[in-house]
Amino acid sequence: MKRRAIVWFRQDLRLHDNEALATALRMADEVIPVYVFDDRTMCGQTHLGFPKTGKYRLRFMLECVDNLRQNLCETGSGLIVRTGKPELVLADLAQTLKAAWVLCNRERTQEEVQVQDALEQKLWSIGAELMYSRGKMLYHTQDLPMPVQHTPDTFAQFRKENEQITPVRPPLPSPTALPPLPAGLEAGVMPSMQDFGLEPFDTDPRIVLPFKGGESEGLLRLRHYLWDSNALATYKDTRNGLIGSDYSSKFSPWLAAGCLSPKFIYHEIKRFERERVSNESTYWLFFELLWRDFFRLMGKKHGNRIFLKKGPQYKPLRHLKNNWEAFNIWAEGRTGIPFIDANMRELNATGWMSNRGRQNVASFLVKDLKVNWQMGAEYFESLLLDYDPCSNWGNWNYVAGIGSDPREDRYFNILTQARNYDPQGKYVRLWCPELREVPDEKIHRPDLLSASEKQALNMCGYPKPVVRIEKWAP
Repeated sequence: MKRRAIVWFRQDLRLHDNEALATALRMADEVIPVYVFDDRTMCGQTHLGFPKTGKYRLRFMLECVDNLRQNLCETGSGLIVRTGKPELVLADLAQTLKAAWVLCNRERTQEEVQVQDALEQKLWSIGAELMYSRGKMLYHTQDLPMPVQHTPDTFAQFRKENEQITPVRPPLPSPTALPPLPAGLEAGVMPSMQDFGLEPFDTDPRIVLPFKGGESEGLLRLRHYLWDSNALATYKDTRNGLIGSDYSSKFSPWLAAGCLSPKFIYHEIKRFERERVSNESTYWLFFELLWRDFFRLMGKKHGNRIFLKKGPQYKPLRHLKNNWEAFNIWAEGRTGIPFIDANMRELNATGWMSNRGRQNVASFLVKDLKVNWQMGAEYFESLLLDYDPCSNWGNWNYVAGIGSDPREDRYFNILTQARNYDPQGKYVRLWCPELREVPDEKIHRPDLLSASEKQALNMCGYPKPVVRIEKWAP
């Protein structure tokens, strides 16, 4: 009898540097790739009632899975697609196919852990084994100089203890040929957005990049950013941009879905440094990959505490309330603070927001509106193309002052930020067209408009500021 292994693709939707796939090919005669759309994630809600997977990420994920199927077919294999509860679907497949193993990437946050634990129990009852692999991180946990539970709680210390001594392993190559799927096994039909209760939509033409899901698109983006545009050479100077495709790498959606391996990106950076230039910009992209590892390790170390209002520091935040009126004003881009409104409108229209924008809108929600940071984190979870549990919640912990940042009062002066990163107001005008006639010197200060200018602005429907803007003025 042939030895069979199921590879359960989760957030590792690629062939390159896929440890689960490589291990299965060594162990088994037949390898059956499977993806299960978990209807709890696709159709469920967050604790506060937001869709767990909004339309932008849903379309992106459908594209990712479809591209994975195409790439697997090119190797002579294919992808089994199902919708349901993975712990039930995979256990049933394993029993039907008499598979000895199910291999998958290990996840560390609660909802994902509950699924993999339930699957492990079901497989054990039928004599099959769940085997875990690694693929989300830059570093291999076995190579770290400390156990996960001893990971420093500050990024600076984590960086100090790792960046010069911890190796980044070479990425595993993509397989060129895979065994065919067992005869008679139904591959399954790719679901549509309507199957999950959402309608197809047109991409907003103002989006910084027409993100399309899949490993093939992720590798094309990597090649463009490093080799075609040479944009990596100036990344540190442009990374705080707001408009355009190449002010930053924008790898994060493909990283979050596992379409790009962080190890592969790292070694491409190293090749770029050898063949083109090695400077602060090339280092800074590696620096950003370090942040991703740090947040994932914080999720492993602190578990559910990253989701709790008090955070890993158990810090009481009684002054932050679930104020739905203030939250809705923020979420809809109606604060009357142009820089905040523009960023929130971009998120709502595209599923994307720059890193600079995310820091500012998060600070404004928590520090100026005194709204519970968890509301913002769940809203981002619903909308972001590049949602990753550890990175999203870790960043919100950081802004709220309950995570790993030793500074207790991380506060952004919105006016200074707006003037520094959008001095002529081009970004604000792009997303808040009501402000197109406002003079440059007043674009971030609607409180300074003359009476006639304010009247014209009110007629355009732009709201009055919900907080005093002059408090940010020098």
